[in-house]
Amino acid sequence: MKTKYQVQTGGKLYLAGEYAVLTPGYGAVIQFIPIYLSATIQEATAYQLASDLFGYQVDLTPNKDYALIQETIQLMEEWLKDQGISPKPFDLHLRGTLGEEGKKYGIGSSGSVVLLVIKAMAALYELDLNPDLLFRLAAVVLVQRGDNGSMGDLACIAYEDLIYYQSFDRAWLHEVLTSQPLSQVLDLDWDYQIRLIQPAISYDFLVGWTKEPAISSDLIRQVKGAINEVFLKESQSAVKILEKGLREGNQKEIETSIKCADKNLKSLNPLIYNPALKELQEATEGLSVCAKSSGAGGGDCGIALSFDPVETQTLIERWKEKNIEVIYQERMGDS
Repeated sequence: MKTKYQVQTGGKLYLAGEYAVLTPGYGAVIQFIPIYLSATIQEATAYQLASDLFGYQVDLTPNKDYALIQETIQLMEEWLKDQGISPKPFDLHLRGTLGEEGKKYGIGSSGSVVLLVIKAMAALYELDLNPDLLFRLAAVVLVQRGDNGSMGDLACIAYEDLIYYQSFDRAWLHEVLTSQPLSQVLDLDWDYQIRLIQPAISYDFLVGWTKEPAISSDLIRQVKGAINEVFLKESQSAVKILEKGLREGNQKEIETSIKCADKNLKSLNPLIYNPALKELQEATEGLSVCAKSSGAGGGDCGIALSFDPVETQTLIERWKEKNIEVIYQERMGDS
Protein backbone atom coordinates (compact mmCIF):
# COMPACT_ATOMS: atom_id res chain seq x y z
CA MET A 1 0.00 0.00 0.00
CA LYS A 2 1.25 3.50 -0.85
CA THR A 3 2.27 5.70 2.09
CA LYS A 4 -0.26 8.43 2.89
CA TYR A 5 1.18 11.71 4.17
CA GLN A 6 -0.73 14.36 6.12
CA VAL A 7 0.19 18.06 6.41
CA GLN A 8 -1.52 21.18 7.72
CA THR A 9 -1.40 24.97 7.48
CA GLY A 10 -2.90 27.54 9.80
CA GLY A 11 -4.18 31.07 9.52
CA LYS A 12 -3.08 34.58 10.47
CA LEU A 13 -4.36 37.88 11.82
CA TYR A 14 -2.79 41.33 11.69
CA LEU A 15 -1.91 43.07 14.95
CA ALA A 16 -0.86 46.21 13.07
CA GLY A 17 0.19 47.34 9.61
CA GLU A 18 -2.68 46.07 7.45
CA TYR A 19 -3.21 48.11 4.27
CA ALA A 20 0.14 49.93 4.71
CA VAL A 21 2.07 46.67 4.19
CA LEU A 22 0.66 46.54 0.64
CA THR A 23 3.17 49.29 -0.20
CA PRO A 24 6.67 47.80 -0.74
CA GLY A 25 9.04 48.58 2.12
CA TYR A 26 6.34 48.97 4.77
CA GLY A 27 5.83 46.53 7.60
CA ALA A 28 3.25 44.71 9.70
CA VAL A 29 3.14 42.60 12.85
CA ILE A 30 1.22 39.41 12.12
CA GLN A 31 0.06 36.69 14.53
CA PHE A 32 -0.09 33.03 13.52
CA ILE A 33 -3.44 31.38 14.31
CA PRO A 34 -3.30 27.58 14.74
CA ILE A 35 -6.75 26.85 13.28
CA TYR A 36 -5.87 24.47 10.50
CA LEU A 37 -6.53 23.32 6.99
CA SER A 38 -5.19 19.81 6.40
CA ALA A 39 -4.33 17.69 3.39
CA THR A 40 -3.52 14.07 2.69
CA ILE A 41 -1.42 13.00 -0.27
CA GLN A 42 -0.25 9.66 -1.64
CA GLU A 43 1.28 8.35 -4.82
CA ALA A 44 -1.26 7.20 -7.42
CA THR A 45 -1.47 5.96 -11.00
CA ALA A 46 -3.19 9.19 -12.08
CA TYR A 47 -3.66 12.69 -10.65
CA GLN A 48 -6.75 13.08 -8.48
CA LEU A 49 -7.51 16.33 -6.63
CA ALA A 50 -10.31 16.76 -4.11
CA SER A 51 -11.32 19.58 -1.77
CA ASP A 52 -14.03 19.83 0.89
CA LEU A 53 -14.92 23.21 -0.62
CA PHE A 54 -16.15 21.57 -3.84
CA GLY A 55 -18.41 18.58 -4.32
CA TYR A 56 -16.37 16.93 -7.06
CA GLN A 57 -12.85 15.75 -7.93
CA VAL A 58 -10.60 16.72 -10.83
CA ASP A 59 -7.27 15.83 -12.43
CA LEU A 60 -4.84 18.40 -13.88
CA THR A 61 -7.21 19.44 -16.69
CA PRO A 62 -7.69 23.19 -16.05
CA ASN A 63 -10.68 23.79 -13.79
CA LYS A 64 -11.90 27.15 -12.51
CA ASP A 65 -12.56 26.00 -8.93
CA TYR A 66 -9.29 24.09 -8.64
CA ALA A 67 -7.13 26.63 -10.56
CA LEU A 68 -5.20 27.78 -7.47
CA ILE A 69 -4.38 24.19 -6.49
CA GLN A 70 -3.50 23.19 -10.06
CA GLU A 71 -1.22 26.20 -10.58
CA THR A 72 0.57 25.45 -7.30
CA ILE A 73 1.15 21.86 -8.46
CA GLN A 74 2.46 23.15 -11.81
CA LEU A 75 4.94 25.49 -10.08
CA MET A 76 6.09 22.79 -7.65
CA GLU A 77 6.65 20.30 -10.47
CA GLU A 78 8.77 22.89 -12.30
CA TRP A 79 10.80 23.36 -9.10
CA LEU A 80 11.13 19.58 -8.57
CA LYS A 81 12.53 19.17 -12.10
CA ASP A 82 15.08 21.89 -11.29
CA GLN A 83 16.14 19.71 -8.35
CA GLY A 84 16.55 16.72 -10.66
CA ILE A 85 13.37 15.04 -9.36
CA SER A 86 10.87 13.49 -11.80
CA PRO A 87 7.27 14.38 -10.86
CA LYS A 88 4.85 11.51 -10.27
CA PRO A 89 1.03 11.47 -10.13
CA PHE A 90 -0.71 11.58 -6.76
CA ASP A 91 -4.03 11.67 -4.96
CA LEU A 92 -4.44 14.93 -3.00
CA HIS A 93 -7.36 15.71 -0.66
CA LEU A 94 -7.72 19.10 1.05
CA ARG A 95 -9.88 19.30 4.18
CA GLY A 96 -11.15 22.13 6.35
CA THR A 97 -12.27 25.72 5.87
CA LEU A 98 -10.36 27.59 8.66
CA GLY A 99 -13.65 27.76 10.52
CA GLU A 100 -16.17 25.47 12.17
CA GLU A 101 -19.31 23.93 10.69
CA GLY A 102 -19.17 26.13 7.61
CA LYS A 103 -18.49 29.37 9.50
CA LYS A 104 -15.92 31.54 7.74
CA TYR A 105 -13.77 33.45 10.21
CA GLY A 106 -11.58 35.44 7.83
CA ILE A 107 -8.29 34.17 9.28
CA GLY A 108 -7.33 32.14 6.25
CA SER A 109 -6.39 33.13 2.74
CA SER A 110 -5.58 31.75 -0.66
CA GLY A 111 -2.06 31.66 0.76
CA SER A 112 -3.10 28.99 3.28
CA VAL A 113 -4.19 26.76 0.39
CA VAL A 114 -1.04 27.37 -1.68
CA LEU A 115 1.23 26.58 1.27
CA LEU A 116 -0.82 23.47 2.06
CA VAL A 117 -0.33 22.08 -1.46
CA ILE A 118 3.41 22.90 -1.40
CA LYS A 119 3.84 21.20 1.99
CA ALA A 120 1.86 18.17 0.80
CA MET A 121 4.03 17.74 -2.28
CA ALA A 122 7.20 18.23 -0.22
CA ALA A 123 5.99 15.47 2.13
CA LEU A 124 5.30 13.12 -0.80
CA TYR A 125 8.87 13.57 -2.06
CA GLU A 126 10.21 13.49 1.52
CA LEU A 127 11.73 16.96 1.19
CA ASP A 128 12.24 19.21 4.20
CA LEU A 129 11.59 22.75 2.95
CA ASN A 130 12.59 25.60 5.27
CA PRO A 131 10.02 28.36 5.99
CA ASP A 132 11.77 30.90 3.75
CA LEU A 133 11.68 28.59 0.71
CA LEU A 134 8.02 27.77 1.46
CA PHE A 135 7.31 31.50 1.52
CA ARG A 136 9.14 32.17 -1.76
CA LEU A 137 7.54 29.29 -3.66
CA ALA A 138 4.06 30.31 -2.49
CA ALA A 139 4.72 33.97 -3.35
CA VAL A 140 5.72 32.97 -6.90
CA VAL A 141 2.42 31.11 -7.33
CA LEU A 142 0.35 34.09 -6.19
CA VAL A 143 2.35 36.74 -8.07
CA GLN A 144 2.13 34.73 -11.30
CA ARG A 145 -1.66 34.66 -10.77
CA GLY A 146 -1.68 38.47 -10.63
CA ASP A 147 -2.28 38.60 -6.87
CA ASN A 148 -0.90 41.91 -5.58
CA GLY A 149 -1.38 41.16 -1.89
CA SER A 150 1.47 41.98 0.49
CA MET A 151 2.35 38.26 0.92
CA GLY A 152 2.44 38.89 4.68
CA ASP A 153 -0.06 36.08 5.18
CA LEU A 154 2.34 33.68 3.44
CA ALA A 155 5.25 34.77 5.63
CA CYS A 156 3.30 34.31 8.86
CA ILE A 157 1.75 30.98 7.87
CA ALA A 158 5.05 29.60 6.51
CA TYR A 159 6.92 30.48 9.72
CA GLU A 160 3.97 29.56 12.00
CA ASP A 161 4.89 32.33 14.42
CA LEU A 162 4.37 35.92 15.51
CA ILE A 163 6.39 37.92 13.00
CA TYR A 164 7.41 41.34 11.75
CA TYR A 165 7.08 41.34 7.98
CA GLN A 166 8.25 44.03 5.58
CA SER A 167 6.92 43.73 2.04
CA PHE A 168 8.78 43.57 -1.25
CA ASP A 169 7.89 44.87 -4.72
CA ARG A 170 5.57 42.28 -6.27
CA ALA A 171 5.64 44.05 -9.67
CA TRP A 172 9.42 43.53 -9.70
CA LEU A 173 8.99 39.83 -8.90
CA HIS A 174 6.39 39.45 -11.65
CA GLU A 175 8.80 41.03 -14.12
CA VAL A 176 11.83 38.89 -13.23
CA LEU A 177 9.70 35.73 -13.38
CA THR A 178 9.05 36.48 -17.06
CA SER A 179 12.74 36.92 -17.86
CA GLN A 180 14.66 34.54 -15.57
CA PRO A 181 14.34 30.84 -14.71
CA LEU A 182 12.61 29.94 -11.45
CA SER A 183 15.77 28.55 -9.84
CA GLN A 184 17.58 31.87 -10.35
CA VAL A 185 14.63 33.97 -9.14
CA LEU A 186 14.44 31.95 -5.92
CA ASP A 187 18.10 32.79 -5.24
CA LEU A 188 17.73 36.56 -5.76
CA ASP A 189 17.49 39.11 -2.95
CA TRP A 190 13.78 40.02 -2.95
CA ASP A 191 14.28 42.80 -0.41
CA TYR A 192 11.71 41.69 2.18
CA GLN A 193 12.22 41.22 5.91
CA ILE A 194 10.79 38.50 8.15
CA ARG A 195 11.68 38.60 11.84
CA LEU A 196 10.32 36.26 14.50
CA ILE A 197 9.07 38.04 17.63
CA GLN A 198 9.35 36.42 21.06
CA PRO A 199 7.30 38.62 23.43
CA ALA A 200 9.12 39.47 26.66
CA ILE A 201 5.82 40.12 28.45
CA SER A 202 2.88 37.87 29.33
CA TYR A 203 -0.54 38.69 27.92
CA ASP A 204 -3.66 37.01 26.58
CA PHE A 205 -4.16 37.29 22.83
CA LEU A 206 -7.83 36.97 21.90
CA VAL A 207 -9.65 36.84 18.59
CA GLY A 208 -13.28 37.98 18.59
CA TRP A 209 -15.44 36.96 15.65
CA THR A 210 -18.25 39.41 14.83
CA LYS A 211 -20.16 36.86 12.70
CA GLU A 212 -20.35 39.43 9.91
CA PRO A 213 -18.38 39.25 6.63
CA ALA A 214 -15.50 41.62 5.96
CA ILE A 215 -15.98 44.59 3.65
CA SER A 216 -16.56 43.88 -0.03
CA SER A 217 -13.82 43.91 -2.66
CA ASP A 218 -15.27 47.20 -3.99
CA LEU A 219 -14.92 48.83 -0.58
CA ILE A 220 -11.42 47.40 -0.16
CA ARG A 221 -10.45 49.11 -3.44
CA GLN A 222 -11.93 52.34 -2.09
CA VAL A 223 -9.92 52.02 1.14
CA LYS A 224 -6.70 51.23 -0.76
CA GLY A 225 -7.27 54.31 -2.90
CA ALA A 226 -7.20 56.48 0.22
CA ILE A 227 -3.73 55.32 1.31
CA ASN A 228 -1.31 58.27 1.42
CA GLU A 229 2.12 59.15 2.84
CA VAL A 230 0.70 60.29 6.18
CA PHE A 231 -1.12 56.97 6.65
CA LEU A 232 1.99 54.98 5.67
CA LYS A 233 4.26 56.94 8.01
CA GLU A 234 1.86 56.60 10.96
CA SER A 235 1.41 52.89 10.31
CA GLN A 236 5.14 52.18 10.13
CA SER A 237 5.72 54.12 13.34
CA ALA A 238 3.03 52.10 15.16
CA VAL A 239 4.36 48.81 13.80
CA LYS A 240 7.96 49.55 14.83
CA ILE A 241 6.87 50.64 18.35
CA LEU A 242 4.76 47.48 18.65
CA GLU A 243 7.64 45.22 17.62
CA LYS A 244 9.96 46.99 20.08
CA GLY A 245 7.37 46.89 22.88
CA LEU A 246 6.79 43.17 22.41
CA ARG A 247 10.51 42.36 22.30
CA GLU A 248 11.30 44.48 25.37
CA GLY A 249 8.16 43.61 27.34
CA ASN A 250 6.99 47.23 27.48
CA GLN A 251 3.22 47.21 28.08
CA LYS A 252 2.86 50.97 27.61
CA GLU A 253 4.52 50.85 24.17
CA ILE A 254 2.35 47.90 23.12
CA GLU A 255 -0.85 49.70 24.17
CA THR A 256 0.25 52.97 22.56
CA SER A 257 1.11 51.29 19.26
CA ILE A 258 -2.18 49.36 19.05
CA LYS A 259 -4.10 52.59 19.76
CA CYS A 260 -2.10 54.46 17.10
CA ALA A 261 -2.65 51.70 14.54
CA ASP A 262 -6.36 51.70 15.39
CA LYS A 263 -6.69 55.49 15.05
CA ASN A 264 -4.78 55.39 11.77
CA LEU A 265 -7.15 52.78 10.29
CA LYS A 266 -10.18 54.83 11.34
CA SER A 267 -8.71 57.90 9.64
CA LEU A 268 -8.17 55.88 6.45
CA ASN A 269 -11.84 54.94 6.17
CA PRO A 270 -14.51 54.79 8.90
CA LEU A 271 -16.18 51.83 7.14
CA ILE A 272 -13.33 49.62 8.42
CA TYR A 273 -15.14 49.72 11.77
CA ASN A 274 -18.70 48.46 11.35
CA PRO A 275 -21.02 48.53 14.43
CA ALA A 276 -19.96 45.03 15.54
CA LEU A 277 -16.24 45.92 15.49
CA LYS A 278 -16.98 49.13 17.37
CA GLU A 279 -18.75 47.07 20.05
CA LEU A 280 -15.83 44.63 20.16
CA GLN A 281 -13.56 47.57 20.92
CA GLU A 282 -15.90 49.42 23.29
CA ALA A 283 -16.09 46.27 25.45
CA THR A 284 -12.50 46.98 26.60
CA GLU A 285 -13.52 50.21 28.36
CA GLY A 286 -12.02 50.43 31.86
CA LEU A 287 -9.82 47.37 31.28
CA SER A 288 -6.07 47.06 30.73
CA VAL A 289 -6.89 45.65 27.31
CA CYS A 290 -6.19 47.09 23.84
CA ALA A 291 -8.30 46.00 20.88
CA LYS A 292 -8.67 46.82 17.19
CA SER A 293 -9.96 45.59 13.87
CA SER A 294 -7.71 43.08 12.12
CA GLY A 295 -7.27 42.68 8.38
CA ALA A 296 -9.61 44.20 5.80
CA GLY A 297 -12.13 45.30 8.43
CA GLY A 298 -15.86 45.92 8.18
CA GLY A 299 -16.56 42.56 9.80
CA ASP A 300 -14.94 39.17 10.47
CA CYS A 301 -12.50 39.48 13.36
CA GLY A 302 -11.02 41.91 15.81
CA ILE A 303 -8.11 41.24 18.14
CA ALA A 304 -7.44 42.09 21.77
CA LEU A 305 -4.34 41.99 23.99
CA SER A 306 -5.15 41.68 27.70
CA PHE A 307 -2.49 42.13 30.38
CA ASP A 308 -4.64 40.91 33.29
CA PRO A 309 -6.10 37.35 33.36
CA VAL A 310 -9.10 38.50 35.45
CA GLU A 311 -9.86 41.26 32.95
CA THR A 312 -9.55 38.73 30.14
CA GLN A 313 -12.56 36.92 31.59
CA THR A 314 -14.45 40.20 31.93
CA LEU A 315 -13.77 40.95 28.26
CA ILE A 316 -14.93 37.49 27.16
CA GLU A 317 -18.19 37.93 29.10
CA ARG A 318 -18.73 41.40 27.63
CA TRP A 319 -18.11 40.07 24.12
CA LYS A 320 -20.57 37.24 24.72
CA GLU A 321 -23.26 39.76 25.68
CA LYS A 322 -22.63 41.52 22.35
CA ASN A 323 -22.78 38.22 20.40
CA ILE A 324 -19.04 38.31 19.69
CA GLU A 325 -17.51 34.85 19.79
CA VAL A 326 -13.97 34.12 21.02
CA ILE A 327 -12.65 31.80 18.31
CA TYR A 328 -9.06 31.76 19.52
CA GLN A 329 -7.22 32.59 22.73
CA GLU A 330 -3.53 32.15 23.54
CA ARG A 331 -1.35 33.04 26.48
CA MET A 332 1.64 34.82 24.96
CA GLY A 333 5.08 35.43 26.41
CA ASP A 334 5.01 32.51 28.86
CA SER A 335 8.05 30.57 27.72
